Amino acid sequence: MTSLDTERALLRHHGDVDAAPGLADFAVNVRVPRPPAWLRTRLAAALDDLGRYPTDLADLTARRTVAERHGRAPDEVLVLAGAAEGFALLPVLGPKLAAVVHPSFTEPEVALVDAGVPVHRVLLRPEDGYALRPDLVPEEADLVVIGNPTNPTSVLHAAAALRELVRPGRVLVVDEAFADTAPGEPESLAGERLPGLLVLRSLTKTWGLAGLRAGYLLGDPALLARVARHRPQWPVGSLVLEAVTACCEPVAVAEARAIAERTVPHTAHAAAALTDLVVVPPRAPFLLLRVPGGERVREALRDKGFAVRRGDTFPGLTTDHLRVATRPPEEFDHLVDALRVVLEER
Repeated sequence: MTSLDTERALLRHHGDVDAAPGLADFAVNVRVPRPPAWLRTRLAAALDDLGRYPTDLADLTARRTVAERHGRAPDEVLVLAGAAEGFALLPVLGPKLAAVVHPSFTEPEVALVDAGVPVHRVLLRPEDGYALRPDLVPEEADLVVIGNPTNPTSVLHAAAALRELVRPGRVLVVDEAFADTAPGEPESLAGERLPGLLVLRSLTKTWGLAGLRAGYLLGDPALLARVARHRPQWPVGSLVLEAVTACCEPVAVAEARAIAERTVPHTAHAAAALTDLVVVPPRAPFLLLRVPGGERVREALRDKGFAVRRGDTFPGLTTDHLRVATRPPEEFDHLVDALRVVLEER
């Protein structure tokens, strides 16, 4: 295996690899093990339609629902087979230089590099609390990708700082996969019409839909048409369209907000329990930790039945970095106890 192959394998490592069956899962950021009962009922009812191809009406219904949720028009919505598909579509834009802001979700870089697009890594600095510094992004970059809130740092960048990245001739992609995990979705650009802006949303985290792959892009219709130029016919299935519609209806949006509000004290509890290890105050339901000897600690936790996410596969982080997902205190405290035992043993 070449060094490039090794690098790609690291970038393609995600939390689901760490979360082996039988382990208490603190490695994956999906907040529930399965969709809620009402959503399972909606999806089950849609099974009777699987004998026919997804309809234009179902696609329009999903896009209308998303559009109303964000104060946009239906032609400003592109339904995706998972948010990761949005990254896979970016190379069709033909960027001459892509700037990917790290530490962050690594799939955008993989998609761009695999397509032969030159990528500049913008490494945010721990001394800045991993906050966005627009001056670090090269002026010549005609594609910029950034997460907000950012995985794995749990940093929420200011919308004003994101707007500074807008340039004529540049596409700015803001990955808001975790936006609905913060009450009120502060700093979101989902409802804004900025030149060249694409906002990516996922339904995975809040609704337990990782196995279904459902998400969407928001942006100018002409830009979305460019992104979707080479998609196949029927790019998303009927169940995805139903899930997007169901999860973006007003009742579901209100429920998501309530879930986010209930999770805030859970995250605060987790941060307080591990305060000496937390790198930055978390603004999403996961924490970035810095633990000396992190790789050995992670393996020891695994031996004790706990899965946490390794951090060294994120550019800008090291083997001493670990990411842990927020869980209710009665669950999270078991991880804290195990971690303290491991640290004492070491």
